Amino acid sequence: MRDVGLEEAIKAAGGITELARRLGISQPSVSNWERVPAERVLAVEAATNVGRATLRPDLYANHRMQDEIDEIATARAQEYGLLSALLSRAPDAALLKMVQRLKGDATPLGLAHIELADAASQISVERAEREYFNLFIGVGRGELLPYGSYYLTGFLHERPLARLREDLGKLGLERNEGNFEPEDHAAILCEIMSGVASGRFPAPAGTDQMIFEKHLAPWIGRFFTDLENAQEANFYRRVGTLGRVFTEIEIESFALPA
Repeated sequence: MRDVGLEEAIKAAGGITELARRLGISQPSVSNWERVPAERVLAVEAATNVGRATLRPDLYANHRMQDEIDEIATARAQEYGLLSALLSRAPDAALLKMVQRLKGDATPLGLAHIELADAASQISVERAEREYFNLFIGVGRGELLPYGSYYLTGFLHERPLARLREDLGKLGLERNEGNFEPEDHAAILCEIMSGVASGRFPAPAGTDQMIFEKHLAPWIGRFFTDLENAQEANFYRRVGTLGRVFTEIEIESFALPA
């Protein structure tokens, strides 16, 4: 009886004969397999696009685990990148169109994606710009101040910012020229988390957890909740929901035993 990995390869190739042809061996040879021979795994992977961890999980369990880890890191980086883009500036037409394409499912994060995509489809660029201005810029100041120092001390440019700069300096991360916002702005912190999770910002293992637990977890969930409830928020109310739900997921994930 053929195992699951071999069956998957045969199905992907379109049959035993076609798999044998792609491998350059005889059809009876493949017919006699009960599972993909160890020496043929990489060739079958290349011929069918069925991953080696599926073909022979007994040999490549660690490879499958690494693939899953990489997928999670990519998804986290994308989530942080989206939040950073939405918090750093008023969304233009291209960003709103991208948000409209978000897909979701029945999970809290999936539902947050669906609601945000729906909100993006119903708002114009002009209204989004006005909403962003009222929330984060304002005449004098916006309704919300998305800074770690403010949430933790009630003032800007305080000790939490100094501690963040000290940790970023150790990692060789510096503020981009032309960006005048302090590094404890929610958008900048989300961009840093995206870069570390994706590997775009090289850093030792565990750096994302250190940054999150020291510099985001103490306050950014409260900020996203405030954004959900802000008087001026309509489209950005859904951004707040997405940020709050994702923050809760990150807190729970980092709390799991290593």
